[in-house]
Amino acid sequence: MAKYRKKPVVIEAIRWTGDNYGEIERFIDGATMLRTLHNVNLIIGTFEGDHIASKGDFIIKGVHGEFYPCKPDIFEKTYEYVEG
Repeated sequence: MAKYRKKPVVIEAIRWTGDNYGEIERFIDGATMLRTLHNVNLIIGTFEGDHIASKGDFIIKGVHGEFYPCKPDIFEKTYEYVEG
């Protein structure tokens, strides 16, 4: 068995607060389908199909320009703040 370390990659992300739909819409900039579910959750079209983002989740822009949601606890364990 071998061990591997995740390569350091700087990503862009924004947190869904439930009140910042326009900000997320600008962040995604038409790259994927985005809509609200009962004005509480976001539905984000991904390569694997639609994913639901709940309030507090982060929306991440991946290395291939794709967007997907990430739960806050996973985000905090995986990423650290860089700038901006």
